[in-house]
Formats: sequence, structure tokens, C-alpha cells
Amino acid sequence: MKRLLKIGGTVLGLSLVLVGCGNADEKTKASKWDDIKEKNELVIGIDDTFVPMGFRTKELGIKAKFQPIDWTLKETELDNGTIDVIWNGYTVTDARKEKVDFTMNYLSNEQVLVSLSDSGIKTFKDMKDKVIGAQEGSSGADSFEDNPELLKDFVKDQEAILYPTFTEAFLDLEAKRIDGLLIDKVFAEYYISQQKDSKKFAVAPSEFENENFAIGVKKGETELVKQLNDALQKAYKDGSSVKVSEKWFGENRVLTE
Repeated sequence: MKRLLKIGGTVLGLSLVLVGCGNADEKTKASKWDDIKEKNELVIGIDDTFVPMGFRTKELGIKAKFQPIDWTLKETELDNGTIDVIWNGYTVTDARKEKVDFTMNYLSNEQVLVSLSDSGIKTFKDMKDKVIGAQEGSSGADSFEDNPELLKDFVKDQEAILYPTFTEAFLDLEAKRIDGLLIDKVFAEYYISQQKDSKKFAVAPSEFENENFAIGVKKGETELVKQLNDALQKAYKDGSSVKVSEKWFGENRVLTE
């Protein structure tokens, strides 16, 4: 019997169909995937301020429960079983690979520098002696620390002000309590597009390497990873993931491997 989970919309920047095939003997017994099928619910850990990746959506077959979490504790929540997956613009990094297993990459992203247009900030080096902000626990904060020669060495006190959410960081940017904000391009572009005066913001291109989004799963849950990968590939082949990417990001950023 096939069970279907369809998540339409933008919780992942994708529209997915999750298919579980075969019988229980072919799977690892007592796996997370078996538990999800039994309870008929997949608990997705999200930062629901991270638009458009954190929007709630419709589900069919297996209920998708979107659980807002403290983004700094995302791996702890996964390890404790509070959530089944981390699926909210979760960037693949070597450090995170030590904590979780990842699915295939499904979306490309990059870290950009957002400032106010009248600040004159056009490149990372323009942040010399200025104050920068980032979200606590984000890949942007990690990139800032791991590549000091690109940005950290220039900013005031070589430190970033860390915020629980990007929404709070944008408020401080507009109030000029910080001069620049290191942020995911997917969030920055959407947030700015929703503002009445979007021209007051300037976006400097990333000087870090491009990033990839994937789904985080507890270590060793190979069957769940397989089912999610099958869903991602199906969504790409039927064109649904590309359509959603183009709708929300204005371009196709979907990855196929």
C-alpha cells in the first residue's frame, strides 16, 4: 500500500509527494519512517519567521505537522525526537554533517549583505569599522566566523550582533542600530519585496561560496532519507518543484542531486 504526503506551497520552496513503497520486512525495523507511517504524521522543525521557506501548507495522506523551534537548538530537537526532520532552508555544512544525516540537495542559496541604500555599502569591504548583524545559529553566522578574511576582519570589533530571527535583525537595520545584515538570499529578496519602500534596501553580492539546502534527519535513519530523496526526485521530474521555485524566487534554483 502506498502512502502519500503532498506538501504544496513554499515550506521548502518546493511542492513534494512523499511515497513509501514495499512491505515492512524490506525496511529497517523500528525506523523513524515506520514510526511516521504508524502515527500518520511527519513533524517538521521550522523557523516560521524564515519566509518564504517557513510558510504553512496543505497536506494529504500523511499529516505534515509544522513545529516552530528555536533555530539554535534545531539539532538537539531532532536528536531528542521532538521533530522528525529539519526542513526550513537548512544549509549543508561539514559541521552539520557530523550531527545529522542529509538528503540530497534540493535548492541553492547564498549569503548576501543587506544594508540601507543611503549607507554607501556595496561590498563586504565597505563594512570596515561598521556593525553587522546575523541570525544566531544560521549558516551566515557560521560563514562569518569561518571566513574571517572576507568580512569579519573588517567589521567593528570583529564581531556580529546575533538575533533570534531575521525579522528582528531587519528592524534594527531600519533603525540604524546595525549597518549591515548577513542573510540568506532567499529570505532577503522575499522580505524586501514585501516592503512598501523596497528601494531603501541595498543588497551586496555574496563573497562566500554558494550554499545548498537539504533536509536534516537524525543520524542512521537511512530509510527516511531514502523516502525523502524519492519525493524530491519525483517533485523535480513532474515539474512541481521548479514551478514553486520560479513563483517564490523568480528563478529556478532547484537542484537535482
